[in-house]
Amino acid sequence: MILKLKRYNCLFILMFSSMLFAQKEGLKIPLWENGAPGFENLKDEPEQAQDWWVRNIHNPSITAYFPEKPNGMAVLICPGGGHENLVFNSEGKDAAEFLNSIGVTAFVLKYRLARTKDSPYKLETHIKQDAERAMRLIRSRAAEFKIDVNRIGAMGFSAGGEVVAMIAYNSNNILKDSSDTIDKIDAQPNFQILIYPGPLFIPKEIKSDAPPAFLLAANDDSCCSAPIVELLNGYRKANVPVEMHLYSKGGHAFNMGKRAKTNSLKTWPQRLADWFEDNDYFLK
Repeated sequence: MILKLKRYNCLFILMFSSMLFAQKEGLKIPLWENGAPGFENLKDEPEQAQDWWVRNIHNPSITAYFPEKPNGMAVLICPGGGHENLVFNSEGKDAAEFLNSIGVTAFVLKYRLARTKDSPYKLETHIKQDAERAMRLIRSRAAEFKIDVNRIGAMGFSAGGEVVAMIAYNSNNILKDSSDTIDKIDAQPNFQILIYPGPLFIPKEIKSDAPPAFLLAANDDSCCSAPIVELLNGYRKANVPVEMHLYSKGGHAFNMGKRAKTNSLKTWPQRLADWFEDNDYFLK
């Protein structure tokens, strides 16, 4: 009897440890079951990962991270990396960890990289396709993930901000000629979070159906402080809700504040939590 109890206890410990490991590492979900359309033959080519970067992404996916106490919100996270690398840990997993801590379900997007050597992919075609498919896939499984289809946002860092921009300003994005039911689902996020976003794909005019925006960068970022100022002016002109935080210094790629040298940037994620609460995104 004692031996049986020991076996059951060991089995329970193993199962519990596996659940914790899965929650920490996330659940990886390919965007297409058979690989990206037109590139199915590359589906099984392994990714490359070292230190801070991931490369050789040919089977785009989302990695889901679930909070202990979900509030019904979800965010698709698009890490940066200049479209040559993907900063998966500090601009993906770390962001997901923070969002989970405030009850938000997070999905980190591994999109194809258009600027690696000999890449067969194009930003405005294949990377846009990945981001749209990710949003549609999340919405298609909203009931399973216990999230509200009307409270799904997109968050982009640096080049990932350009990925978000490709899906944020187009409310008429359903693929009518596709036989895949997921392609019939809206891909526009309900809100967007842009952290030192790149300058590409920002429209000259913000329309009234643009998603509310949270914008943040450091003023001494020579690359990516101007885009949020441009967006702020466009949003104000269109009378669409927007909040911007422009810090005096901090440069580029301070991620979730863990590597920041200033106190203000170390705590910037709390400004995002405040924005969620002030705008009733936490309401169920």
